[in-house]
Amino acid sequence: MTRPRTRPARAALAAALAGCALTLSAGCGRAPDPHPAPSPAPRTSTPADVCANLVSYWVKEALRGSKWAGLDWEQKGLSNEQYEIHDQVLAAARAEERRAGRKAAEALADRESRRRCEAAKGATGSSENWRPPDEWTTAPTPSGTPGASPGE
Repeated sequence: MTRPRTRPARAALAAALAGCALTLSAGCGRAPDPHPAPSPAPRTSTPADVCANLVSYWVKEALRGSKWAGLDWEQKGLSNEQYEIHDQVLAAARAEERRAGRKAAEALADRESRRRCEAAKGATGSSENWRPPDEWTTAPTPSGTPGASPGE
């Protein structure tokens, strides 16, 4: 038995209805709203927000004994100043944990991280450990290309 051919108009209507069903929530077939609701303004983070969130997070990880807590300051994404704040807040949080428990220590970590990071305006100072490359790593080689140490 052969099936009757679907007329092109019926096929187009079926496709339109299927597409409309998929986008029903978007108001298929209706004109766009001339007065859409305003979008909320994007929230921007200040350097102090970033600092407080990072420091607080890593202090809490250290209190929990996370395997990630042993990463160094660069791996944690902290500046040297932020790492100094981290160490101070962690010491205070450990003392608070012994005195009043983990929840109190975590609350202290949030509070102190925020306070210290705001006071330091985000503590974004770069590493004091940075040093320019040694001269031998940039000195020209006998072939005139950088990278060999003198005397080679």
